[in-house]
Amino acid sequence: MKNCIAPVVILSALIACGSVHAQGTAADYARAYALPTKYRKAVFYNNVRPSWMQETHKFWYVRNTPDGEKYVIVDADKADRVAMPDTMQQRILAERNRPRPKEEYWGTTFDERIGDSIPSPDGQKIAFVKGNNVYVKFKATGVEKALSMDGSLNEYYSAHLSWSPDSKKVATMKFRPVEKHYIYFVESSPADQLQPKLHQREYPKAGDALPTRTPVIFNVETGQQLIASNELFPHQFEVSGLDWAPDSKSLLFEYNQRGHQVYRVLSFSAENGAVKTIIEDTSNTFVNYVRHFRHDTEDGKEIIWMSERDNYNHLYLFNRETGKLEKQITKGPWYVRQVIDVDEPSRTIYFAASGMNKGEDPYFVHYYRIHFDGSGLVALTPEVGNHEAYFSRDNKFLVDTWSQVDVAPKAVLRESNAGKVVMPLEEADITQLKAAGWRAPEQFVAKGRDGKTDIYGVIFRPSNFDPNKKYPVLEYVYAGPGDAYTPKDFMPIWWYHQTIAELGFIVVQADGMGTSYRGKDYESIIYKNLKDAGFPDRIAWIKAAAQKYPYMDIDRVGIFGGSAGGQEAMAAVLFHPDFYKAAYAGCGCHDNRMDKIWWNEQWMGYPVDSSYVACSNVENAKLLTRPLMLMVGEMDDNVDPSTTYQVVNALIKAGKNFDLLVVPGSNHTLGGPFGDHKRFDFFTKHLLGVDPPAWDQIDYGTTK
Repeated sequence: MKNCIAPVVILSALIACGSVHAQGTAADYARAYALPTKYRKAVFYNNVRPSWMQETHKFWYVRNTPDGEKYVIVDADKADRVAMPDTMQQRILAERNRPRPKEEYWGTTFDERIGDSIPSPDGQKIAFVKGNNVYVKFKATGVEKALSMDGSLNEYYSAHLSWSPDSKKVATMKFRPVEKHYIYFVESSPADQLQPKLHQREYPKAGDALPTRTPVIFNVETGQQLIASNELFPHQFEVSGLDWAPDSKSLLFEYNQRGHQVYRVLSFSAENGAVKTIIEDTSNTFVNYVRHFRHDTEDGKEIIWMSERDNYNHLYLFNRETGKLEKQITKGPWYVRQVIDVDEPSRTIYFAASGMNKGEDPYFVHYYRIHFDGSGLVALTPEVGNHEAYFSRDNKFLVDTWSQVDVAPKAVLRESNAGKVVMPLEEADITQLKAAGWRAPEQFVAKGRDGKTDIYGVIFRPSNFDPNKKYPVLEYVYAGPGDAYTPKDFMPIWWYHQTIAELGFIVVQADGMGTSYRGKDYESIIYKNLKDAGFPDRIAWIKAAAQKYPYMDIDRVGIFGGSAGGQEAMAAVLFHPDFYKAAYAGCGCHDNRMDKIWWNEQWMGYPVDSSYVACSNVENAKLLTRPLMLMVGEMDDNVDPSTTYQVVNALIKAGKNFDLLVVPGSNHTLGGPFGDHKRFDFFTKHLLGVDPPAWDQIDYGTTK
């Protein structure tokens, strides 16, 4: 009897599992590669990006119609839209197609020796730096006068000079440099020669010595030199700005303390050289200086300042002369995201914020206006969704576009007094997208690690989703910190999520604790503990999703990401191998001592201490027990490729099995099309449990 039953049981099991083994096929790959072309061409009347025409109330934008792109001009005063003249359209097309200069590497430091000659406001003098010293040239006589004599190669005056409004004084920084830190790359396969090339980039890392800056004021008429005493700015990460008061009696500069636990706006007297604190933010974790906003009123009497001092990011009004806090302008358990403009004549601030609307996703951005005294708060974009607004130069009108991941975009023209709609512009048509098999992502909310805090995320399913099948779960991770990263806007296709889902996965992404816009306490949980990365919250969130949707197989969860997400993907299988069964880690900053100074000291602090070691994937590589694929671009000048190579070295020494993908010529990416395919194959093998199809058997369509 046992011999008769066993084959039946096995056959039943195979039938039950048959849906799993049908996933990860060549047909699934072909469908995945076809999605971008199929979906992107199936949405119309979306992507409204207005360009206001200088000081007018007219703007133009491109209508994405079934018959092609149509350029139109809107007159906000007349609530009228007309076709753009051909000659104007040709000029715009020529400008759009003009080659742009390549951006310089964003991580290099400022060259203090390079600067233009600066004319005085009265036009009678020119200030400049020569031989590391500050000079003034008098236009009437051509005479040059040295204002300093002590500049040298080791301590010189910055060429970035600032005249006082009365043209009697010049301010600059005395700069003491340090030895520069460089990273190096070997370009193995350059396009213009056979032999490899060696490249280098200036790249200060966590713990490196930093230059110091000291503000100095020169009186052009008397030759007096005032050097700011550094008691209030001793341990510098950065000293910046030389902003004169209208009466020329003082200037303001800002001090960011090394370790980012103190940030000050300081006043430097041009009369007696005294330095005093006007605004100070402190924290026992970090002051998030990336949130920076400061507006000095033209009369020199007030400062509008952005701060997280009450846990949420808000606006404050300070007296510029005394430093007295006059008013907290915005207040509440919500988050100012951006100041759009400050209209001084009406004492009105236009700003973006999230979290103000109860019952709505707290990450959705809306636009508002408010008076300097905190009165007159008006919501300009009330509809539920994630908004993006484009204001006219005089702030009389705004173009408002909004959507959700599962709700198609709309665009309207509004007046900015009360947000009243002047005229509708576009409403996206997704009829063809739905007909092409598009399946909307799902917004999903569940409790985090504390059982109380709502965690917001999205769930992507394959277009041929069958609730009777079992699907492994893939998490796309970028947990920052410094921002929130889960998709909020409508897109025909979210590439990293939807393409790999087609192979037979449920793909998810969520923002756990340690990310932004939910309050400083929410974000600060990762201070000196980047390996936390919100994992306890996202694991709880995925488990809650699987409880609601039993077709999500949380015994087969994988994770992938790049940059900080690459660090986090590897950390998942090092520190949470009971939950995460495989990881693809692209261009990861696997050891925070090896990465750029501003990112890592912001979250991990200074000086470099044992917390850096505890969070290092290199130091913890010995913990690896799950399948891991590491990807690195040999020309990555964002994250030093050596941090990946050091992980590789540690894994080899620990006798660990893993996969390594090095992409010649690649910069800071997840590997490009080749890396995408390797990632598809990696998870097909390790989570679907099938051999990936041969590459030459896949129909790539137009993506190959």
